[in-house]
Amino acid sequence: MENSRRNFIKNTAIASIAAAAVPAKSFAILHKDKQPDEQTIGHNGFTYKVDKNWAKISVTNTPLANCHEMVQDSKGRLIMLGDHTHNNILIFDISGKLLDYWGTALPGGHGLSISKEGGEDFLLLTDCGWALDRTGNTYGQSGQVLKTTVDGKLIFAIGHPRTIGIYKDTEPFKPTETAVAPNGDIYVADGYGSDYIIQYNSKGQYIRHFGGHNNTNPDHNLRNAHGITVDTRDKSNPVLICTSREENCFKIFTMDGKFIKRIDMPGMYVCRAVINENNIYAGVCWSKNAQGKQFDGSGFVTILDKDNKVISNPGGEAPVYKNGILQQTLQAKNATFMHGHDVCIDEDKSIYVCQWNANHTAPVKLTRV
Repeated sequence: MENSRRNFIKNTAIASIAAAAVPAKSFAILHKDKQPDEQTIGHNGFTYKVDKNWAKISVTNTPLANCHEMVQDSKGRLIMLGDHTHNNILIFDISGKLLDYWGTALPGGHGLSISKEGGEDFLLLTDCGWALDRTGNTYGQSGQVLKTTVDGKLIFAIGHPRTIGIYKDTEPFKPTETAVAPNGDIYVADGYGSDYIIQYNSKGQYIRHFGGHNNTNPDHNLRNAHGITVDTRDKSNPVLICTSREENCFKIFTMDGKFIKRIDMPGMYVCRAVINENNIYAGVCWSKNAQGKQFDGSGFVTILDKDNKVISNPGGEAPVYKNGILQQTLQAKNATFMHGHDVCIDEDKSIYVCQWNANHTAPVKLTRV
């Protein structure tokens, strides 16, 4: 039964694990020196209390490598994707209790999006094609995109774009993110490969692609197209928010790939934009130091208002604008995060922060205060 459950790409539903099956020992218990952090972080009314021990998971049965992304389903459950092949997917309730876990086939598990069709939730997962071997060294492979049910039943897979003639043999495909439009179209960000945004219909059939990094107009280029989001805050005019992480900015495109504008985020290596009501939230995977150089171990969360102006940087310094231009933002002196990779916002406006390369830490909860 356990072997059947662990076979992620079989086209069969995976039974839920009973709560009694979740071991009592958790990260919070095994690491008594890491008690809940009472620190309050953030700015301008977007302030939060930090809880680093929110996730009640077993270090034996549910080991973590990198917590890449998290979404919330229509039942209020929090679904996390990581790249540890003992359990790619972890499903929590709002208190941090582990409800279910599955998946062993995504050593480069990276991007996680959710959509609803006919009253049912579906997941879109990306494997970016990067993984670690047994000695801890990184190796590369072709990436893939999978559409599944919430319990792991495979609907379809999207493979290398060269199979349909839109990539050259020399162009790598290492997808990092997906987004689903109101009409069901799927947008794939090839953020670790060739930096294209590829649009498919709801059945995974190719429509067009744009971006890349060889356009005459540099505004049309993407440099590390790490994330993509459909922005429906103006319901009559949805747009795409694409991350150009190496340029420290978001770039806005029409739904058919025409460049509109950019949102500069000086000093911030931002991940995907997450829309909640009128705000944009994003993890900052690295930040720059005072000398303007990227440095490891940095990162925080950033929050923008309805006008795409930064209003709070939990874990970073307060935003500063001069003559309407955002100045470089540094990590706060008392660092809270290492490489903030994604955020998920619940109905209470609490933020769940997933971190990459952060000593195998579970998601951190920021409770709005």
